Amino acid sequence: MEINTAQSRRERYLTFFLGEEQYGIAIDRIKEIIAMMKVTYVPKTPEYMKGVINLRGSIIPVVDTRLRFGMEPQEPDMHTTIIIVEVSKVNIGFIVDRVEEVASIDSANMGAAPKFGSNVDTDFICSMAQIEENVVMILDVLKLFEADELVSLEEIQKTQTTEGE
Repeated sequence: MEINTAQSRRERYLTFFLGEEQYGIAIDRIKEIIAMMKVTYVPKTPEYMKGVINLRGSIIPVVDTRLRFGMEPQEPDMHTTIIIVEVSKVNIGFIVDRVEEVASIDSANMGAAPKFGSNVDTDFICSMAQIEENVVMILDVLKLFEADELVSLEEIQKTQTTEGE
């Protein structure tokens, strides 16, 4: 018997939590997952920009994902993690409350994002996925940043890199 696999594809996503809400990012966007580390503040940046980190000689802008989503800030704890994601050739660190797992999600279990509810701007959400009894919001990392924000992140990266030499 031949099984038709054209109907559904399995994609891998890193899932993480912000408060009680579970999110996912396509695994191919993720460069690295690191423990929370010292973030150097950069003046004149949006509130959700925590600053930059020096990761093995690379300066990486870091975003407080809670603030980016309009959620209450939270002090880092032992579960707080920085997910390094590549967005338009710029590496950006996203601070999340805790990383859950790498999940394989069948495209048949993916649905369109709702246009209401959740305390997140739903423009960031490209789809919803069902993993067992949990609903995971799959983020579109490109939509997390407008073009001008990406340019300013690149500038922050360049400025910090040249100053450090």
